[in-house]
Amino acid sequence: MSRHTLSVLVENKPGVLARIAGLFSRRGFNIDSLAVGPTEHPEISRMTIVVNVEDLPLEQVTKQLNKLINVLKIVELDPSSAVQRELLLVKVRADAETRSQVLETVQLFRAKVVDVAPDAVTIEATGSKDKLEALIRVLEPFGIKELVQSGMVAIGRGARSITDRSLRALERSA
Repeated sequence: MSRHTLSVLVENKPGVLARIAGLFSRRGFNIDSLAVGPTEHPEISRMTIVVNVEDLPLEQVTKQLNKLINVLKIVELDPSSAVQRELLLVKVRADAETRSQVLETVQLFRAKVVDVAPDAVTIEATGSKDKLEALIRVLEPFGIKELVQSGMVAIGRGARSITDRSLRALERSA
């Protein structure tokens, strides 16, 4: 099995996310990460879906996704030709004795403190999955009180945009 990152442009309409997630579910695939949000065009949303599957079953799912009426375009993003990031918010114990060590760790990982309480700090970090996992490992000895992590968002490198042609196709069909 191997990790695949799909960038899926869809019409920004109710129920599209449920239909796409249901397609993966019916095929027995677990979605490792899913992030959805608007694009530069309000009528188009981008889904970044990370799945861990073999190549052939993924090709079959991609063909089925293309048949869904609200799907405009699907691109598999190669990690070497895409920028990929995740967001992490983590609340860490930081009393008077350990606060300076926690703050040094935050600087080392180019993260930032977004909230301070007498016995804890909340840290925001963005980066690759590996970077965020490393940050969590370093913070664990201080005591992680709470943690939330987004799904991966990704975009192809360079000047080309996958939304331009998709918007024109959407306008023609309207």
